[in-house]
Amino acid sequence: MTPTPHRPSRLTAALIALALAVSACGSSSGSPSGSPAPRPSAGTPGPSATAAPSGATADPGTFAPGGSFDPATVRVDLEVVADIDGQPVAIAAPADGSGRLFVVDQGGRIWLLRDGQLAGTPFLDIADQVTAGGEQGLLGLAFHPSFPDDPRFFVYYTARDGRQVVSQWRVLPAAADEADRDSEDVLLRMDDFAGNHNGGAVVFGPDGNLYISTGDGGGGGDPRGNGQKLDTLLGKILRIGVDGSGDGRPYAIPSDNPFQDRAGAQPEIWVTGLRNPWRISFDRATGDLWIGDVGQGEYEEIDVVRAGSDGGQNFGWNLTEGFHCYPSGDPCAPEGLTPPVTEYDHGFGCSVTGGVVYRGAAQPALAGGYLFADYCSGNVWLIDATASEVREPRLVLESGRSISAFGEDESGEVYATDRQAGELVRVVGTAR
Repeated sequence: MTPTPHRPSRLTAALIALALAVSACGSSSGSPSGSPAPRPSAGTPGPSATAAPSGATADPGTFAPGGSFDPATVRVDLEVVADIDGQPVAIAAPADGSGRLFVVDQGGRIWLLRDGQLAGTPFLDIADQVTAGGEQGLLGLAFHPSFPDDPRFFVYYTARDGRQVVSQWRVLPAAADEADRDSEDVLLRMDDFAGNHNGGAVVFGPDGNLYISTGDGGGGGDPRGNGQKLDTLLGKILRIGVDGSGDGRPYAIPSDNPFQDRAGAQPEIWVTGLRNPWRISFDRATGDLWIGDVGQGEYEEIDVVRAGSDGGQNFGWNLTEGFHCYPSGDPCAPEGLTPPVTEYDHGFGCSVTGGVVYRGAAQPALAGGYLFADYCSGNVWLIDATASEVREPRLVLESGRSISAFGEDESGEVYATDRQAGELVRVVGTAR
């Protein structure tokens, strides 16, 4: 079902109201799961990036003109590619010319597809060392940029003791479709106090460094304030070098990480102020880093770190949720905080799944669009990835699916996973 065009959305109304009144108080509890309440939206352009959180004194901005990509001209569909044994939550592909696609099962296995065919046995099975269920499990996968010359791949999982683990593994020298089960080297172990808000993405940037998304540790409202603390790795995007080591760490700290010289700060931190960054990706054309940050009880947001940035952005959690002060109705000081590029409220879903910018060749109608979704409602949105202004997301599909991840194959074609159905699907975009 496609949305009715030109219907005003809640985001437009909420942002215009910033200069008029403080938003009504809402729930200060909640989690990235719940019953969907989908409402079609038309993607009316939102205000400029000068908009501040509600509760602050600010001009709401003016509607931004259209950019180089117009989501209103695109229709999106999802085509089933393969059934995945388990609950798929991540997709990765090595740049090795093989055309293989790898799908992560939350229960602790990684499945391999070659030419659309699923291998009979897992590429890696570590179910015996993973705590799975809810928001815990095997959550992320990335291959070294020089794979297969460098045979390492990297995973993020919740260990049996509840800690979050980032580790590197190797492929068997004589079997390219099989991981060496005995090759694990742990890079990071992060203490965690709750089962939710684990982040879980690992992706390599254009700079060759490994970027890691971590949640705030769990609970409602970030009870320990981890999103705003620099002495913890939780609630952050981390950035490490995996081709070196130093200061007793099995990895290197990039010399230009923004907080490495600040007393008491963890040097791995790249950006902060995140609640549960569920799926991050780099635009393969521009190098921009896109972040889907799951909201608390009212708003879901998409954040961007543009290429060339020195890092250090603070995306506001738990002072803000989306464009709004948190909790709703509380005053806050937005100075120094980086606002999202778009948001939607819980009338449209309850848990954002960060996506990717389409840079493939087979779907020209999608070129330059950033595609993302909501796990609860199955809504799929597009925005112009190049626009510097705040954008209202354009609803392009009400899929009814539990979309848990987006990912690209080696050629830039986009796929998604349906966690509940256990399916890998291909994203297809056509001109309206």
